[in-house]
Amino acid sequence: MSRVLPRVSALALLVLLSLTSFAGAQSPALEQGLTLKTVEFNAPSVGRTMKYNVLLPRDYEKSTARYSVLYLLHGLTQNFTAWGLQNSAPFYAGLYDDLIVVMPDAGNSWYVNWAVSEGGQRNDWADYIIKDVIGHIDATYRTMARREGRAIAGLSMGGYGSLMLGLRHPDLFISIGSTSGALEHARQAGNRLRGIAPPPPQPRPQTPEEQATAAARRREPNPLIGVPGFSSQEERSPRGTEFAKPEDADAFDPFVLIKQASKERLPHIYVDCGTEDRLIAGARAFVQILLERDIPFDYMQMAGAHNAEYWTRSIGHIISVQYEVMKRALGERPVRRPPPSGQ
Repeated sequence: MSRVLPRVSALALLVLLSLTSFAGAQSPALEQGLTLKTVEFNAPSVGRTMKYNVLLPRDYEKSTARYSVLYLLHGLTQNFTAWGLQNSAPFYAGLYDDLIVVMPDAGNSWYVNWAVSEGGQRNDWADYIIKDVIGHIDATYRTMARREGRAIAGLSMGGYGSLMLGLRHPDLFISIGSTSGALEHARQAGNRLRGIAPPPPQPRPQTPEEQATAAARRREPNPLIGVPGFSSQEERSPRGTEFAKPEDADAFDPFVLIKQASKERLPHIYVDCGTEDRLIAGARAFVQILLERDIPFDYMQMAGAHNAEYWTRSIGHIISVQYEVMKRALGERPVRRPPPSGQ
C-alpha cells in the first residue's frame, strides 16, 4: 500500500483564483482594479494562432517592477477560459499584488509533442508551452524571466502536463503543481504499447441518432474560444498518434522522469487530489516514489471528486504554496494585500 502524507500545507491561505472568461467583460475581479487580458499570438510549434488569458497585478501599467509568473494549465475538453469560469469568490484573485497569472490554451493535446501528426498539422504541444507561450510572456511583460520567478500548475490533464513539463525542464520552474492530475496518462499508454495493459474502456454503444448528435456537438464551435479552426472539440483534438512506441510515452511520463531526475535540480513539487476521485491512485503512487527517493514535496488530499467544486477549494492551496516558494527562492518576503474594510 502506498504511504500517503495526510496533511495540508501550513502555507495554505485558501486563495481562490476566480476570474471572468470574457475578454474585456467587467467582473468583480476587475472591479477590484485587476487587469485580465485575452491575448492572441503566433505559435510556431503548433503552426497556428493561439490565445491565452493573463491576469496582471494592480497598477502594472504604472509600475516598473518585474513580476514572478504562475502558469495554470486547463484540463481535457477545457480551454484557456477554464480558470475564469468559477466566480464564487473573485475577491481572492486580488490577494497578491506582485504576481502575473497566465492561462494558456492547448486544446486536447495532453501537452506533449505528438509522435505522428496528420492532416498537415503540427502538434508539438510541449514545445508550444515551453518555447512559444513562455517566450511570448517573457518578451511581452515585465517578468522575472528565470527559474526562481516561474511556477506551473494545472488540473486533470493540466496536472499531468505541469508535472511532466516541469520534470522535463527543471531549469525553467522553481515549483510544479497538480490538482486532480491524470498523472498516469503516459504510463498507461506505454504499458498498452508494451502489451502489458488492457486497452482503455470503451464507451457504451450508441444508436445512430446518438452518434449523429455527439458528432454534431463535437463540430460545434465554442464562441468563448474564438480561434478560427480551433474552436470546436473536433478541431481541438490533434490528428495523428500521440505515442507511436513505448519510448515515446516514456519521454513524457512523470513516473519515468522523476526516477531519472537529479534531486539537486528538481523543482518544488505539489500534488493534491480528492478522496472520491478515481485519479487519486495515481497521485498516491507518484507520492510514494517521492517518499522512497526522499524528495521534498507538499501533498494534500481532502474530500471531493473530479469536478469544479473540488478545484475551487484546491486552487487556493496551490497558489499560496507556489507563491511562497517563488518568493523564498527570490529572497523576498511574501506580500499579501489586506482585505478591504468590511470584508
